[in-house]
Amino acid sequence: MKNLTLENIAAVCGGTYHGKDDLRTCEVNSITTDSREASEGCLFAAIAGERVDGHDYIGKAADKGAMAVLCEKEPAEDIPYILVKSTLEALQKTAAYYLEQLNIPVVGITGSVGKTSTKETIASVLAQKYRTLKTPGNFNNELGLPLTVFRLRDEDEIAVLEMGISHFGEMSLLAKIARPETCVFTNIGTAHLEYLKDRDGIFRAKTEMLEYMKPEGSIVLNGDDDKLSALKEYKGIRPVFYGFGAENDVRAENVKSLGFEGTDFRMILDGNAFDVHMPVPGRHMVMNALAAAAVGHIYGLTDEEIRAGIGAVETLKGRFHVVRTPRYLVADDCYNANPVSMKASLDILKEGRGRRVAILGDMGELGEKEKDFHREVGRHAAECGIDLLICAGPLSGNMAEAAREYNPSLPVVYETDRDSLMQKLPGLLKDGDTILVKASHFMQFEKIVDYLIPDQSSSTI
Repeated sequence: MKNLTLENIAAVCGGTYHGKDDLRTCEVNSITTDSREASEGCLFAAIAGERVDGHDYIGKAADKGAMAVLCEKEPAEDIPYILVKSTLEALQKTAAYYLEQLNIPVVGITGSVGKTSTKETIASVLAQKYRTLKTPGNFNNELGLPLTVFRLRDEDEIAVLEMGISHFGEMSLLAKIARPETCVFTNIGTAHLEYLKDRDGIFRAKTEMLEYMKPEGSIVLNGDDDKLSALKEYKGIRPVFYGFGAENDVRAENVKSLGFEGTDFRMILDGNAFDVHMPVPGRHMVMNALAAAAVGHIYGLTDEEIRAGIGAVETLKGRFHVVRTPRYLVADDCYNANPVSMKASLDILKEGRGRRVAILGDMGELGEKEKDFHREVGRHAAECGIDLLICAGPLSGNMAEAAREYNPSLPVVYETDRDSLMQKLPGLLKDGDTILVKASHFMQFEKIVDYLIPDQSSSTI
């Protein structure tokens, strides 16, 4: 890893190196916090977590050939180590230093909803021209971001990094590491209201990223979002706006939904118009495609390269991942949830074939109005044209109640928890159903998905 010698790492993070002098100038070839992933020549970073203390696994990392350990206390094992006050902070400082050594452009992505799917779409487009590294899954926090950075190598040409936050100041910490050249904002929604209070607070917290953007960088904003569209200029930089509105720089026209097969539309980009197929369903995925087109254009991709990149997008497990089984068509969207994404997924479900069944659970971190937000989703479910609503979780009782109020003819099933619901599922579902499974991650609705898709080799649309 370029210039990541043990002595440089110790200097960057303010640590003290202990070990053989001849190893000081040796570069580590990888950095990991998981002893199971330790290998010859790696740096093992021991983090003391709430449930697991990485210091207890130093011996296992050493057995696998780790060159040294980054740690907060002297290890019992005979292995070179860098002693620091905080392993996490040391990793963050080291990641920032490493990115500086590589000197490659970074596309930073944030927003309340759609960060991961937008990241996937942007990376798919940029990969048509550049060797692109993207955030794996949702490694977008104070630890995940550094670990993503450590995956970069000299041959990589661009990095697409997702940045997720829930508190003020967290974005500044992440942006100091990433120093993005291009900043992409998906929207300002209602996620994390528990800590950020209101949409204005979310806007302030997210836009901390701009303070650490590279000089003369680019800003890409959702022009259909009322908060983001008001940002007409930042330190002399005019943002590129994308969306469905005619005033946007990058926009979509003639949008035609193909149900679960995706969406066709006409892309308007820099005065040119060309037809595009987005293989992942949902109007919000068209927005992701527009953001990706804007970024692709900034980095010199042709219209054909942009079209090809959008057409090559694949979904991740838990992110509206559609799987056809012998009995059902299942949309696994259970990684996370908030009112905006819940409604968007329901709007896709209503275009499915057969009985359209929504299995929904609690949404977290919504603050004082959490019950109202669940009722809001329940009302949308009642009005959007699905055939069966199944809810589980303490807060989802509000969802079920609202759905019954606004559409008494809609069959609604409610259980207080996931396990009791799973006991009743066999009697609720029928062959040929199209099923949406969605809830916040803490609800562990992936267990419902595993029940519905016992054979994970089932075909993916």
